[in-house]
Amino acid sequence: MRKLRLDAIVIAIGLIAAGNLIYLGLSKMAEKDRSVSVRGFSERIVDADKATWPINYKAFGDDLGQMNQDAQNAKKTITKFLTDAGIPEDNISITAPKVTDYNNLEYKPDNIRSRYAIQMYITVSTKEVQKVRELTYRLPELMRGGISIANNDYDNQLTYEYTSLDKIKPEMIEASTKNAREAAEKFAKDSGSKLGKIKNASQGYFSIENRDNNTPWIKKIRVVTSVSYYLKN
Repeated sequence: MRKLRLDAIVIAIGLIAAGNLIYLGLSKMAEKDRSVSVRGFSERIVDADKATWPINYKAFGDDLGQMNQDAQNAKKTITKFLTDAGIPEDNISITAPKVTDYNNLEYKPDNIRSRYAIQMYITVSTKEVQKVRELTYRLPELMRGGISIANNDYDNQLTYEYTSLDKIKPEMIEASTKNAREAAEKFAKDSGSKLGKIKNASQGYFSIENRDNNTPWIKKIRVVTSVSYYLKN
């Protein structure tokens, strides 16, 4: 009888201990599952460091030989105009002149009176962004010199880029992660908890866009980082 009571007591103690362990385990699991997910961002305003400028020479006429000679003279004049302003010669590329014979076309636009059109692109691709900006204001100088420039060609606009993202990437990621942590700490404080370790994190993509429509040479760079933190009591 005494042995049965002793066995019962031992079993009861074991069940209590097991129950406590299960409770502690569940409590820890519940605490481990408590987390908060936040987003942090970082933004910078930078100057473009590359300009691509297609200069479209276009002329009409009936004497193809003379037009070709004029195109070659225009190429030399435009190239000198660029290099004299400080654009390196290896930053300038020139396409061969393209000739259109309207007599060979089924349809000829009503506003075209000449037989031939000749077109040539001189493209500047350079890090000399400021010099390119200055030259765009001087383009009428070429026109006054008899060089026909189609500067309103929608498909061949001057574009600006920022190509040095790798230089500022680490600092921007660090800033966006810090911003996310500040948001998580505020949430933890408001909920009466403490912030634990990072549960998981993912870096969003970097976006580069014009700061506004009027200053395309000034870029706005932004990155968003998503981070989840464990919460603890």
